[in-house]
Amino acid sequence: MAISKIAQPQFSPYGDDRPIPSAVAGPWAAPVASGPFSAKLQLPGSKSLTNRELVLAALANGPSLLRAPLHSRDTALMVQALKALGTTIDEVPGAGTYGPDLLVTPGELEGGVSIDCGLAGTVMRFLPPVASLALGPVAFDGDEGARKRPMKTVIAALRSLGVDVNDDGRGMLPFSLYGMGSVEGGELSIDASASSQFVSGLLLVAPRFTKGLTLRHVGERVPSMPHIEMTIATLAGRGVRVETPEPGVWVVPPSEIRALDVDIEPDLSNAGPFLAAALVAGGSVTIEGWPRETTQVGAKMADILEEMGGQVTRADGSVTVTGTGTIKGIYLDDASELAPTIAAVAALASTETVLTGIAHLRGHETDRLAALATEINNLGGDVTETSDGLIIHPAPLHGGLWHSYEDHRMATAGAIIGLMVPGVEIDDIDTTAKTLPQFAELWAGQPFRGVDGPAALGAL
Repeated sequence: MAISKIAQPQFSPYGDDRPIPSAVAGPWAAPVASGPFSAKLQLPGSKSLTNRELVLAALANGPSLLRAPLHSRDTALMVQALKALGTTIDEVPGAGTYGPDLLVTPGELEGGVSIDCGLAGTVMRFLPPVASLALGPVAFDGDEGARKRPMKTVIAALRSLGVDVNDDGRGMLPFSLYGMGSVEGGELSIDASASSQFVSGLLLVAPRFTKGLTLRHVGERVPSMPHIEMTIATLAGRGVRVETPEPGVWVVPPSEIRALDVDIEPDLSNAGPFLAAALVAGGSVTIEGWPRETTQVGAKMADILEEMGGQVTRADGSVTVTGTGTIKGIYLDDASELAPTIAAVAALASTETVLTGIAHLRGHETDRLAALATEINNLGGDVTETSDGLIIHPAPLHGGLWHSYEDHRMATAGAIIGLMVPGVEIDDIDTTAKTLPQFAELWAGQPFRGVDGPAALGAL
C-alpha cells in the first residue's frame, strides 16, 4: 500500500517563535553500529503525563508546578492552547536536564480563540472538552495529516452533552464549538474503539461538569487501556475519584481538582528505541530515572525485549538491556504505541513475529501498519498486513530511503534498523521533535559508533 509523504513545517518545542535547528539537511543517514557498546542516558519527561498534568493543572483550584516536564512539539501545542483559553503558564528554573519547570496558574476559561492541534492526539482529543467549559467560540484545526485522524467520537460526545459543535458533517478537523461556560454532564455513551484518548479526554474534564459524568463505552474493545489507567491515576493524585463499576464504564463525581506539584516521569516509550539498540547491536543500554511503579505503557518494553532475546537488569532507579547475540520473533497482542519499535526489532529477528490487536494504529499520525509494512518491505523485508496487525518474517535487508510520514515513531523505527543495515536514510528525522527533540543528537552519540562509554549519549 503506497503512502504519500506530507511535508512538515519547522516549529519550536518551547511554545514561542524560537526555531529548532534542523538536525539534517535532507535525508538523515542512520548511524551504523560498528560493534557492541555500553551507554547510559536519561530521557526527557513523558509526553502522555506532561499533557495530562497540564490539562488538570489548568482546571485545578490553584497553581501547580510541573517539574521536569517534556518540552517538545506536542507539549508546546498543549501549552499554547491552554494559554489561549486563559491559563497562565510560566517557565521557571528547575533541576531538569532538558528544560525549565512549568508553573501553571488556572484562569477563567474564555473562547474567541483558535487552537492549533498540530498532529498531537492529546491536544485534538483532550482540549475540546476543556473548551466546552469556556465562554464563547473555539476553533480547532491542525496539520494536514491531523485532518485524517478520527474525531467523530469527540464531536458526537460533546453534542450529546449539549455543546454546540460545527464540523460540516466531516467528523474530523477542522471544527468549532461554542462553549457556554459550563457543561451539565450526566450519562454518556461513546464508541472509543478507535482511541483510548476519547475516554481520557472526557475523564480529565468530567470533575468540572455540574453533574459529573458516567461514561460508558459501547463497541469493540478499547485499545491502549494503560493510557486510561494513567488518566485515572493522575486524577486520583489530584483528589478525584473515578469508579469503574464494570468494564467499560467510568463514573466521575463532580469535584474540585486539587492543585499539585508533580514530578514528571521520563518517557518510557521514548526509551524503547534506545533499549532496543542494545538487543540488535549488542552491548548494553541503561535508562536512568526509571520509576519503580508507573502507568506508562513503555514500561513493558524491557520485558518484551527480554522475550525477544535480551537480558534485562533492574536496579534501583534504572533498567538495563543487554544484547545476547540472539534476536527472536514474538507473538504479542496489543503492542499499542510500542509496535513500531517492536516491528523494527522483529525485522532483524531470526524467527517470525506476529503483532495483533493494533488496528487502532491505522488512525495515528499515519496508518502505522501500512507504513511499517511498506518501509520494511522496501528494504527487502517480508511483512504482511492483517486486519489488526502485522506478520513479520525473517528476510535479508538492504539500505534505502525510509519514509517517516510525519510520524516520530516511524522515524525511530527506521533508525533501529539502520543500526544493523548500512545505507538506511530517514527522510525526515526532525519529526522526532514531536516527543523527543534531542533524538538525532542522542542517537548519533559515540556509543552507537561502537565506542565503549557514554560519551555524547545523554551528555553524561
